[in-house]
Amino acid sequence: MISTLSINTPHRASAHRWRQQYHCIRRGLLALPLALLFVTTPAQAETPDDQKALAGLSSVKVAFDLTEGDAKHLLAQLNVIEETRQSLISKGVTPHLVLAFRGPATKLVQTDHTQMKAEDREYASQIAQKIKELQSAKGVESVEQCSVAVRLTGTKPENVLPGITLVGNSWISLMSYQSKGYGYIAP
Repeated sequence: MISTLSINTPHRASAHRWRQQYHCIRRGLLALPLALLFVTTPAQAETPDDQKALAGLSSVKVAFDLTEGDAKHLLAQLNVIEETRQSLISKGVTPHLVLAFRGPATKLVQTDHTQMKAEDREYASQIAQKIKELQSAKGVESVEQCSVAVRLTGTKPENVLPGITLVGNSWISLMSYQSKGYGYIAP
């Protein structure tokens, strides 16, 4: 009998401890959904708004340094610039925008499509159309192409899209715009 008690006592103690742990875990699992009910969830996200940033402004001046060499991405950048222009106007802020093309973007703003990568050619007409729209859009002051980039990419000045102004050096142009108070954005 003594040997049975000594064998059963640790077993009973272990079983008792296990039951306590089981009930503790069970209570915790049952309490978890209740606790989650009391966790505050953030209110619906507010609609994104630029009013705070634009407070007190009647106009903005920005020079965009466009160097993207992938046609799909360049087209997306031009579309976002147009969206930004329209958004500023709708908020009562007059945009003064300069679009400066240089670097790899040079091959995408020309009429000679043989200079473009094959996968970029399908976007060439869309890019040309978007630039044409931007050139005549309210708030777009200048659309420029760097002649240094034309020379370095092996393209020709006469192949730059119509309406794009060929400048000597877009770095000098961009420095000048910044000195005149234009912000600089390189998407």
